[in-house]
Amino acid sequence: MTTSQEELLPGTRRALLHRIAVAQSEGRSPSLVAAVVRDGRAVWHGARSSVDGHAPDENVQYRIGSITKTFTAVLVLRLRDEGLLGLGDRLEKHLPGTGAGEATIAELLAHTSGLAAESPAPWWERSPGALRPELEDVLGERPFLHPAGRRFHYSNPGYTLLGALVEKLRGASWEEVLRREVLEPLGLGRTSAQPSAPHAGGWAVHPWADVLLPEPAEDLGRMAPAGQLWSTTGDLARFAVFLAQGDDRVLRAETVREMRVPAAPPEAADVADRVTYGLGLQIQYRDGRMLVGHSGSLPGFLANLTISVADGLAAVVLANCTSGPQLAAVGADLVRIVAEAEPRIPEPWRPLAEVDASVLELAGQWYWGTYAFALRLTGEGGVTLEPLSGRGRGSRFRADGNGTWTGLEGYYAGEVLRPVRRPDGSVSHLDLGSFVFTRQPYEESAEVPGGVDPEGWRGIG
Repeated sequence: MTTSQEELLPGTRRALLHRIAVAQSEGRSPSLVAAVVRDGRAVWHGARSSVDGHAPDENVQYRIGSITKTFTAVLVLRLRDEGLLGLGDRLEKHLPGTGAGEATIAELLAHTSGLAAESPAPWWERSPGALRPELEDVLGERPFLHPAGRRFHYSNPGYTLLGALVEKLRGASWEEVLRREVLEPLGLGRTSAQPSAPHAGGWAVHPWADVLLPEPAEDLGRMAPAGQLWSTTGDLARFAVFLAQGDDRVLRAETVREMRVPAAPPEAADVADRVTYGLGLQIQYRDGRMLVGHSGSLPGFLANLTISVADGLAAVVLANCTSGPQLAAVGADLVRIVAEAEPRIPEPWRPLAEVDASVLELAGQWYWGTYAFALRLTGEGGVTLEPLSGRGRGSRFRADGNGTWTGLEGYYAGEVLRPVRRPDGSVSHLDLGSFVFTRQPYEESAEVPGGVDPEGWRGIG
């Protein structure tokens, strides 16, 4: 008998509602709306509001601030996948004359370009974009504050440059390219650069009194690729599925995985907090799981998108206040609540459909010096090599199709694993990036670098 995993259990739904109710109440947000995604579909939606009898649903727009950057990163990676640019290219190659052309595309995506965090005054989030009509108005007289590539320094102007790059190579506005290449293919019909009813109004809540002040909703102009978008929990839930699985109409799964790989050197505080940045995505390690996504804020609005790829879960949380609830913590908690209350049920174990005898003979125990490792066969011709102690260097390896395998992670990422055979066809040892793995520790008959003492193993009397 199998149980449907589509719907959440009543206890789980109540725990989710309790979490957002606490966030809206203690954070004093006029409204707060959230959604949870499991295994590719939205399975829960919740909302809390200060207006009796009225709560926003999954189609009400909120401004999502810097989650916009993830959309812009998707456009840039589409250009890379089409061969129109390389991540190592300097901006000057494709968008000359900006004054910031020494930064590479990858550095701009990962906030390691050294550019300033903000544009020159007045505060760009609360002033019309018409005040900054040109890129030089966004960058100012001193665009760089740090050496390129040396440190993570979050930069809104950096994503303005990426938006301008998209416009240059596509020959159309950033907004038009985004709609045509991402929003329409993914069915994100309630995501737009300008608000479309129904949408929430943005508010500031007085820090010492329960009173409100309306916030302006400016068109950010040149800064739009860094934070302009409005969206809904329904659309962002679908976007979360795309960021976890990919979609060949927009970006293949391999490229969205690349976005989720740390690409920025973390600061000391980031190491302690277990946070870093990929290519347009924030990455954090929390509650024993790796979370990716992005937060956003603009005057009057807060937003968060959190994804646990390993759990098949994602959470979206939106609020219409300038400050108050800590939505990154709320998003992580929504994921944790479902993961702990209803852990993912693994697929049934199944034997391999077929196995190559020359590969099967490699399975089992190997030694690098005196360190014991186990080689195991996986699906699609791959293997894993892991230390038996549970500590040390290990990796999954992808079959190359010629009797070798390439490492996929950690120390051995990109390194080639190759069985070395004797003239009679028997396996002498494994070669992994010049490391020799033998069936016995320092096996005399294998090609151990430096040789093996002819007197062999001994005791000391």
